[in-house]
Amino acid sequence: MPPVDRSAHTSCAGIVLAAGAGTRYGKPKALAEDGAWLRSAITALRAGGCDPVIVMLGATGPDPAALGLPGGTGCRWVADWATGLSATVRDALRACTETGTRYVAFLPVDTPDIGADVVARVLAAARSSESGLARAVFHNTPGHPVVIENKHWEAISKTAVGDIGAGSYLGGRQDMVCVTCDDLATGTDRDFPEVGAR
Repeated sequence: MPPVDRSAHTSCAGIVLAAGAGTRYGKPKALAEDGAWLRSAITALRAGGCDPVIVMLGATGPDPAALGLPGGTGCRWVADWATGLSATVRDALRACTETGTRYVAFLPVDTPDIGADVVARVLAAARSSESGLARAVFHNTPGHPVVIENKHWEAISKTAVGDIGAGSYLGGRQDMVCVTCDDLATGTDRDFPEVGAR
């Protein structure tokens, strides 16, 4: 079998998952630490090799003006965000299809210690794999970002339901490349306000 040639088209869209209400946090995490988490996620994706970077909005409403997004950052409001993460993932994949990118990197807004070095490492692993699937792993625990090649997007959109986004599709696959990133970040989800951003 000839080697896989991915040099012709390796672009990756970065998706910041920021549509949720942040019930445990007490407000939408897109607003956490005066927007520091959101800006951190955008920077990590952009500096890690993603273009475009798109923020998925929901509980904050459709107007991104109050969020102070860095220039060049796209955003989409997910009208049915309250039905669960699956709605945001499906809309994000539609957005990526419109951009024509080959890969998508998903990063939740509430993992602020994940930087560009983590994103770049996972993206490189996905690009060099036959499956086009890679995710960060921290201390043997699956985390983010998750990078997915476009050949998987339709199946993910069909299987995503409720609060399970891509997980129902990816969980059954044996070809996910797990990328150890313990040396770069904790990958910890920040659920409560007493835990601040870096």
